[in-house]
Amino acid sequence: MSNAETNHPGKPEGDIKANNFVRNIIEEDLASNKHQGRVVTRFPPEPNGYLHIGHSKSICLNFGLAQEFGGQCHLRFDDTNPTKEDIEYVNSIQNDIKWLGFEWKTNLFHASEYFEQFYEKAVLLINKGKAYVCSLNEEEIREYRGTVTEAGKPSPYRERSVAENLDLFARMRQGEFEDGAHVLRAKIDMAAANMKMRDPLLYRIRHAHHYKTGDAWCVYPMYDFAHPLSDAFENITHSICTLEFENNRELYDWVVRECETEAVPRQYEFARLNLTNTVMSKRKLLRLVNEKLVDGWDDPRMPTIAGFRRRGYTPESIRNFCEMIGVAKANSTVDLGQLEFSVRDDLNFKVPRVLAVAKPLKVVIENYEEGKSEMLEGSLYPHDVPLEGSREIPFSRELYIDRDDFMLDPPKKFFRLAPGREVRLRHAYIIKCERVIQDPETGDITELRCSYDPATLGVTPTDRKVKGTIQWVSAAHALPATLRFYDRLFTLERPDLAEGDFTEYLNPHSLDLSEGFIEPWAAACEPGTRFQFERIGFFIRDVKDGDASHPVYNRIVGLRDSWAKQKETKPAKPAAPKNPPKAAQAPAKPAVKRDPLADKSPDAVAAFKRLQAAYSDLSEQDLDLLTSEPARTAFFDAAVTELGDARLIAKWMNNEMARELKDSSWAALKVSGAQLAALLTMLNKGTISATITKDVLAEMLATGTDPKQIVADKGLEQVSDSSALETAIDAVMAANSAEVERFRAGEKKLMGFFVGQTMKATQGKANPKLVNQLLGKKLKG
Repeated sequence: MSNAETNHPGKPEGDIKANNFVRNIIEEDLASNKHQGRVVTRFPPEPNGYLHIGHSKSICLNFGLAQEFGGQCHLRFDDTNPTKEDIEYVNSIQNDIKWLGFEWKTNLFHASEYFEQFYEKAVLLINKGKAYVCSLNEEEIREYRGTVTEAGKPSPYRERSVAENLDLFARMRQGEFEDGAHVLRAKIDMAAANMKMRDPLLYRIRHAHHYKTGDAWCVYPMYDFAHPLSDAFENITHSICTLEFENNRELYDWVVRECETEAVPRQYEFARLNLTNTVMSKRKLLRLVNEKLVDGWDDPRMPTIAGFRRRGYTPESIRNFCEMIGVAKANSTVDLGQLEFSVRDDLNFKVPRVLAVAKPLKVVIENYEEGKSEMLEGSLYPHDVPLEGSREIPFSRELYIDRDDFMLDPPKKFFRLAPGREVRLRHAYIIKCERVIQDPETGDITELRCSYDPATLGVTPTDRKVKGTIQWVSAAHALPATLRFYDRLFTLERPDLAEGDFTEYLNPHSLDLSEGFIEPWAAACEPGTRFQFERIGFFIRDVKDGDASHPVYNRIVGLRDSWAKQKETKPAKPAAPKNPPKAAQAPAKPAVKRDPLADKSPDAVAAFKRLQAAYSDLSEQDLDLLTSEPARTAFFDAAVTELGDARLIAKWMNNEMARELKDSSWAALKVSGAQLAALLTMLNKGTISATITKDVLAEMLATGTDPKQIVADKGLEQVSDSSALETAIDAVMAANSAEVERFRAGEKKLMGFFVGQTMKATQGKANPKLVNQLLGKKLKG
């Protein structure tokens, strides 16, 4: 038996040291001893909302670089606006950073701790003639500032004396004036090309309670004044921010220079993260929450870290995603599918596979004894995941299968259950549909009457071929559960740029609910446990909703990127007859072998015979499929020219590719046969695993991207160098000597632990099969 995913080692995060220009700057500074070998970064959020995925990129960059170069990263709350900040946000931000896997240790700061120092620096500027108290109102200040094509004009208060400015500023602090009566402005250049330099505001009056300083202050510094000074006070060596602050850098440097700080920090800008089908603006996210268009900041559809955490995303997957997209100087938009790929790739190596039914259809096995039940053993992990474990699954006379796994009148390539057809139940027997029970008024299918073959438990019959395998649960033992199917929050890729109100583009199917059943082993696992519901998707038991008798599960991500493969709407099929065909209830007639050439064109017949003569190891079924359309044949020819393994290419074309393409034409493919050959070559060489090969293929078909590019960009290559792996294994065994002794004493299930630790030591790049082989030899002693 095995515990759930949270107790297992798994595939760790990928390479966290991909190149970026900020890393290059730090390396150059260290080489020149610019900061005496110091690296100090900071993450300075304003506590006026929950962090979102865009902040994750900045967190990973700032904390990650400090960690990489043996430096430190400060967590500093930019809490200079008391009207919008709250301790709730402070706590949530700290929780999110810790969850992502980073620590600030003793380096926790608040801009509010520097209020007195900010005030003293403002007084210094007034004394230098570099700042003045302005009594224009907000609208007048905007008018006086000018435009990008017209210079501004000086405020009538710009030439106040130093003494008058000092007096007014002191009285502003003492609370003598109302909000908006006066502001303190820098005295720079009202004709500057950079409008940020046209006498920007440094201080404003706010009679508001501050969550940290209470009512001690009624004047508060602006971000552009407090931020550079905070960096200087903390001796930050690399102040890294997003591109929207590029124009602020000139003002940043002016404040540091004119305030005569001892340390002189430098600001560097990088491209912010924009994701498709969502919004990143805190203002817009707050609106979604306040108008109850979502269920709070941690709604699993929200792009907040809290929302992703509740949805079931792992911190490793988010860190890997942030490294995968890199650090650039030009803004761009990243497809949400890339984030989902990272999540799916991480979960695939960690979570147990269990049985669940989303849309239940009752099945009664008529030749199974009433009142009888038995326990069947089912593995929790597939063969290409280096983890071990199994559980017992109850089997009985009455089951539930998924309604989508049965059709009254199935099409040609439907290999699941249908009248008179057989299918295998996952980890169990082969069953055959004998009768269909329908509602006499509506024609809805209410129950299937089936038989089972008791000789097929764990055994493949030799007298017939059963192609389909479906999931199921025992009706007497399964627990009812609510399954939440989450999808993109907006239908448009960039709802923030669309005409009209962005809420008009909310996706009505961003949350769909299904009342289903889940097997008892999985139902007993704690809230927060992640699973793969076989053939449905990755799910997590919700930590807030549901209870032991009726748990709630959130879909983390689907098994494939279904959004990228939306098909054109097809005409609806005629409704199924209310009563099953009589032939379906009669004994099945002996199958008549179909002539694969009977319905082919002369060109297709010629292609069939050509391939049959050239590749004797291909079955007639393979040849039939490969010559079903000219584009498919041409694709095969191109692939086999590059690789030469006709059987392997046919297998992937007729199974994995056909499953992805469904009814789409091969003529519309975005990829070539040569690219499939390149993908399978990487599989053959052990560069990537079979599971990763399927994921890369799905992305290839959806985007047309070259497989080598996908593998390189996402760091999916496996390490198959035996000497390098042996070194890693030796280190793992040395660090876990007690577990080695336990293994050698008979605890063979610890093999999964050692594989997981080795994968972690190699940053998830090791070839799992080779790791298993090498560990098997070394652990024998």
